Amino acid sequence: MPAAELKEFLDEKADFYNNPDFITSDPIQIPHKFRLKEDIEISGFLAATIAWGNRKSIINNAEKMMELMGDSPYDFIMNHKEEHLERLLPFVHRTFNGHDLIQFTKSLQHIYKYHGGLEMVFVFDEDTASMQEQISKFKELFFETEHLERSKKHISDPAKGSAAKRINMFLRWMARKDNKGVDLGIWKTIDPAHLSCPLDVHSGGVARKLGILKRKQNDAKALKELDDSLRALDPSDPVKYDFALFGLGVFEKF
Repeated sequence: MPAAELKEFLDEKADFYNNPDFITSDPIQIPHKFRLKEDIEISGFLAATIAWGNRKSIINNAEKMMELMGDSPYDFIMNHKEEHLERLLPFVHRTFNGHDLIQFTKSLQHIYKYHGGLEMVFVFDEDTASMQEQISKFKELFFETEHLERSKKHISDPAKGSAAKRINMFLRWMARKDNKGVDLGIWKTIDPAHLSCPLDVHSGGVARKLGILKRKQNDAKALKELDDSLRALDPSDPVKYDFALFGLGVFEKF
């Protein structure tokens, strides 16, 4: 497909799927329930953390996490006492269990107390680093205090070859302002031009069929290749095409 035709096709699909109807079947509905900035980013981060498997199950379990935190995640993160953490123990979503949720609660408290909150730990120097490098640094900060070793697998590390799909999705939610009512765009310190497409089996499969991704594995190298292709189509808002790739793969079985 010629470049101009490809761009027109993907722009049309991105516009079609980037609308409020998308929210009803997507985990992004979880942070949309809140108004306080810290509640939005914490609920979004936790929902994105468990965003693998059946989408209905992801949404239901993300809602359970919020209920366990009294539907006030920031207040719970900052003000919980040790005995309050016991209520989190029964939680389970696939391999992410109550012990992991307790660990994430403690790590998030550390991030807000000592590193300025979730937004600040993702801010990077555009001249010397990249968003993927910052994700790697974020993981280091998240687990810099005493932690469960098992919980580390629930945050991907681009430096170790991961495409970090779930964190890149979370960053899209927080930093991309789409004026369509889907992505929240509450973070102003990160330029959407630096965001990466959440690469998974759906977006990767469609990208390969369209010829904008050659690499077979969905890893960090494939993400870089896809990023380059999408930034060539729209340098200022490359991750809008996540809606096109995901919609084509999931809803149209492209």
